[in-house]
Amino acid sequence: MAYPQLTEEPGALATATAIREGRLSVAEAVDAAIVRLEHLDGSIDALAVPNFEAAYAAARALDAAGPQPDQPLFGVPMTIKESFDVAGLPTTFGHAEYRDHIAAKDAELVRRLKAAGAVIVGKTNVPTDLTDWQSFNPVYGRTCNPHDPARSPGGSSGGSAAAVASGMSACDYGTDIGGSVRVPAHFCGVWGHKATWGLVSKRGHDSPAYARREGFLAAHDSALSVAGPLARNAADLAILTEIGGEMPLRRKAKPLAECRLLALTDLPGSPLDDSVRTPTEAAYDTLARAGITIDRASDLLPDQAQHYRSYLKMMNIVMSNGAPAPDGQRATATDWFALLNAQAVCMAQWETLFATYDFVLVPPAPVLAVPHSDQAVFRGTLSINGAEEPGGKALVYAGIATFPNLPATVLPIGAGTYLGSALPCGMQVIGPRWADLDCIAAADAIANILHR
Repeated sequence: MAYPQLTEEPGALATATAIREGRLSVAEAVDAAIVRLEHLDGSIDALAVPNFEAAYAAARALDAAGPQPDQPLFGVPMTIKESFDVAGLPTTFGHAEYRDHIAAKDAELVRRLKAAGAVIVGKTNVPTDLTDWQSFNPVYGRTCNPHDPARSPGGSSGGSAAAVASGMSACDYGTDIGGSVRVPAHFCGVWGHKATWGLVSKRGHDSPAYARREGFLAAHDSALSVAGPLARNAADLAILTEIGGEMPLRRKAKPLAECRLLALTDLPGSPLDDSVRTPTEAAYDTLARAGITIDRASDLLPDQAQHYRSYLKMMNIVMSNGAPAPDGQRATATDWFALLNAQAVCMAQWETLFATYDFVLVPPAPVLAVPHSDQAVFRGTLSINGAEEPGGKALVYAGIATFPNLPATVLPIGAGTYLGSALPCGMQVIGPRWADLDCIAAADAIANILHR
């Protein structure tokens, strides 16, 4: 089943090309984006913070200056996740008590996007503290999936994916530690990329609970957590990754026909719902019939059950900033160094695997877009093939790329029926560290085979 597309609005590079060729001014592009936001967002609630007045001012300045050679996003109106600082706009992480916390300057990523010519028209919605596969909070309300308003768009970059999927925004940038870019892309039927850890700066992406402290400055990116773009095509995803990247990326440009792929479905710890399994297996079969070399199992794959346990421990420490666990126990320095050692072993094992395989394919989540709930996904249950499973199990599909700091691109592959609703389904393409552009190129080649 082909994946449903909700818009024919041009993406980022197509918009920039239209502006450079004189078919559209920046002011016209920005005005059209704002009109779409005002028209469409009432039923979706993806936009948390509008930035319309500043966007119009930026558009006038860009039109007056004209495009520069180093501005691939010249005049492109886009949104960005609420958790990134944009000068003059609130950063709340979904907390009502911080609704008046106004950023003094742009996050480093926002600075880079603006320098590349992008115009930030607003910030998109998140769950409180960025800790759910839904996107609702007491400040900005609940974001709906544009394919089915009774469903979640994913989280924590759910507002980002909903804005891109509906055509309100050409592209967006989110963050990912537990699938927070990949799952919204999967739930909403768009492209998403989890960057190699350390590639894209997260300076200026700080919880207001810490940022409001006098003199507070985050001097490093926290373990596991990364930034990554969302878009409607691979080319936009690649340029956004390059703009955000703080170092040049290698590009092998190896044809997919010459690649060897390891294609997985089931991971230990979480069953896979048939709504995901069916389109995933169909995609694998299509690739195999096209002559792509695919293995379905390998002894080289690291022990997923063992490394998943370590991933959960590390993620919980990172996201709680080292606070005691629910059982009252606090991780010690010895515990942390043990996790770093486990991560190093995992990374080395993946390097060995990538000496044989070019990419690993795996679902982004065990289910399609979930119904809305007032309880966080990870505190409740997920319906998987008619059985209720603990929601926390679903993180195994995120952890496979997160714990070893690997890049992973999500592309739409088709659709499935989950709990009575036809919904998009995605696939992760995981590659070696720093092979971000190769992951995106491989995902693009896979999409060309699946959707031709």
